[in-house]
Amino acid sequence: MRILIFLLVGLLTISCADQNKNNDNPEQAYQIIPKPLSLVSSQGSFLVNSKTYISSTDALKTEAEYLSEMLGSAVGIKISFEQGKIGEGGIILKLDENIENDEGYELVVEYNKIIISGKTTKGVFYAIQTLRQLLPPTIESGTSLETELSIPAVVVKDEPRFAYRGMMLDVSRHFFPVSFVKKYIDLIALHKMNTLHWHLTEDQAWRIEIKKYPRLTQVGAFRNGTIIGHHPGTANDQEVYGGFYTQEEVKDIVAYASKQHITIIPEIEMPGHGAAAIAAYPYLSCFPEEPTIVFNDMMSDKSRELQISGTPKIVQETWGVMDDVFCGGKESTFAFLQDVLDEVIPLFPSKYVHIGGDESPKANWERCPNCQNRIKKEKLSDEHELQSYFVQRMEKYINGKGKQIIGWDEILEGGLAPNATVMSWRGEKGGIEAAKQHHDVIMTPTTYSYFDYYQSEDKDNEPLAIGGFLPIEKVYSYNPIPEELDKEEEKFILGAQGNVWTEYMKTEKQVEYMTFPRMTALSEVVWSPQESRNWDDFKNRLEDMSKRYDAMGLNYAKHILVEDK
Repeated sequence: MRILIFLLVGLLTISCADQNKNNDNPEQAYQIIPKPLSLVSSQGSFLVNSKTYISSTDALKTEAEYLSEMLGSAVGIKISFEQGKIGEGGIILKLDENIENDEGYELVVEYNKIIISGKTTKGVFYAIQTLRQLLPPTIESGTSLETELSIPAVVVKDEPRFAYRGMMLDVSRHFFPVSFVKKYIDLIALHKMNTLHWHLTEDQAWRIEIKKYPRLTQVGAFRNGTIIGHHPGTANDQEVYGGFYTQEEVKDIVAYASKQHITIIPEIEMPGHGAAAIAAYPYLSCFPEEPTIVFNDMMSDKSRELQISGTPKIVQETWGVMDDVFCGGKESTFAFLQDVLDEVIPLFPSKYVHIGGDESPKANWERCPNCQNRIKKEKLSDEHELQSYFVQRMEKYINGKGKQIIGWDEILEGGLAPNATVMSWRGEKGGIEAAKQHHDVIMTPTTYSYFDYYQSEDKDNEPLAIGGFLPIEKVYSYNPIPEELDKEEEKFILGAQGNVWTEYMKTEKQVEYMTFPRMTALSEVVWSPQESRNWDDFKNRLEDMSKRYDAMGLNYAKHILVEDK
């Protein structure tokens, strides 16, 4: 009998040893970005193969399907879904009310099972992203390269530092198709960020279908040419350029993002940056009969012909700030914007609508009889207070629709709207001021989070950019909590955001290059505890992440990986 027991134990030991393979390189096995709050490695690994199954409740069906597709495509087999089953070879997804943070999670990988727990479905999804980074980078190629996957044993307990972890994509200066917007969403999700700020309207284009105002896309979504080179340009390319998203496409993108727990915040610019809308409906201007102000020697031939023939308003073909803004003195302006919002708001479940508010010159308002009458009627002191009136009036309307507004920090000028959230871009001053007034703040200062700046000082060997210099190390060094705030005021800093303005990004590959790996660094800034961040440690993990980017075919800036060797 003793001999039989000994043999059985021996066989079991051999079987377990097969599944408990020691990690050849423990350091390399746990290269997670953003860095988790707590990670305890262990010996052994879980094997994903034909016997693997996923078990979850109905509440986690979307997450289970996402995980099944991810693993199944990696090993070239269908990972079965067996609701309620708990046993060997299973990956169990569950909700756990004992986890404190709404986006927090626990991931336990053992040789014979994986347990993923989250306070909410968000937490479970983020645990899956961590699990994804424990898998070989080759899984990102989209084709089956493995018949069996080994996931190193580990216990991860994690939660984000900030509730708002965002990226902005400007599709107005240059248009990007639905497929790329979805790819951008995928990349945001991989890095556990949760917000896409979608910049949809500008001087150079109006990109969202508004059925009541069809000329917004018939006219406003296309420009007759674009300057060549850096502003103010060396010539005009004379090519009609444009595109827009139908409301059905917007719904599709929003639904796609929702499955990855990403909120999309639409931005409809007002009162400035409205030249495309004004080209479509000139009455929105203070002076409908005046030509659009452009750099005429850079204007396309077609636009010049239009202006000569009596069509004074055109979609802008150059970059910069324009004097022709929405008229703050006409009731028709507010009626138009309210109608637009009536169609935009139902498309986006987000509690926020971004109304811009930045870079709105007052020159036209100063000489506009309608604006001056409004100032007098409302007992305003100047044009800055007229902008505050404009913003507060729109905020009241948006609040009435059950939403809140976000605006760039210029909305502080003349008095801040009662429930507004401030996005601080001109440094941190606006954010500090807003937080001290107990308004919510999203930090996005140019010095740390404008990804249209150059990534290298060797500008001759970099793609054309707007200017400035923002290396990845500086992005990584950012702490969104300013020293000027006390503990109570710190609570109003919701998080931070990276901005991708696309004046000089004509292609998808250019957007990728300018965004990565700076977004990678920002993802750790907004997720991981300040005290746990270490630049050298991050660089090591970034090198591992770069292999994942390579498998994806991502066009990221590689010089940071070369310069530090």
